[in-house]
Amino acid sequence: MRLIAAVLSVALLAGCSSWQPEAEFIKPVPAERLLGYQTPLTQGGQLTVNRDFGGMGGGCYVAILVDRQVAARIGVGEQAQFQVPVGTRVLGIGIDEMDDTLCGMGRLRRELAVKVTPGTQQFRILSDNRKGFDIVPLSP
Repeated sequence: MRLIAAVLSVALLAGCSSWQPEAEFIKPVPAERLLGYQTPLTQGGQLTVNRDFGGMGGGCYVAILVDRQVAARIGVGEQAQFQVPVGTRVLGIGIDEMDDTLCGMGRLRRELAVKVTPGTQQFRILSDNRKGFDIVPLSP
């Protein structure tokens, strides 16, 4: 009986971690939730951010921040693209402060310094039952 309880506990905790969706299941963030960095630049780069599928925070949006300004509100299984100037940018995630439910009342801030060059760089928002949410470069 103890073995069953231990295995069940581990299985439930593992269920909170996210997984990367297949390309055909990723949807674009709707235009009304894209809040900045949408104008193409002649001397710029593109940052593409995908959010994993998973149960943790599944009913909540996460704010994507570019240079600490809210650029989009992203949901589970969605993708957003941002046109940014070349140079070092701060790409991050945070609580969606536009949400007046419990989702908007937590604490979340993860940031990366990103050296933007012409072309596309891809990132992934994931959730883990131990670390919470994070944003990481997407391996090619």
